[in-house]
Amino acid sequence: MGRIVIAVFEPKDGMEDRLKQVIAGRLPLLRKLGLATDRPSITIRASRLTILDVSEWVDDDAIDRAHETAEVMQLWDRFEECCEYVELNSIDEATHMFSTFDAVELPAAES
Repeated sequence: MGRIVIAVFEPKDGMEDRLKQVIAGRLPLLRKLGLATDRPSITIRASRLTILDVSEWVDDDAIDRAHETAEVMQLWDRFEECCEYVELNSIDEATHMFSTFDAVELPAAES
């Protein structure tokens, strides 16, 4: 059974467009490696420009395998160039019973 993940990214100054490009390439790579399901992702923005990406890993083993996969490690390096990872409970919306966000349009994934 799949495992839903909510990844929360705080773009570095001037790096929001680059972050969106990296996010756009994340799921295609994970799917190619057999680590993510075909469930469509949802990418949203919180009030302080934090971007959340909701997607599905194949299972817990896929999460573990990602930590041992060179292509995934290179992907995480690209994320670290343009953002900081933040905890879900650090965003204001996490304190609301019915949190609302803005939809984010991602560019086409880079090949």
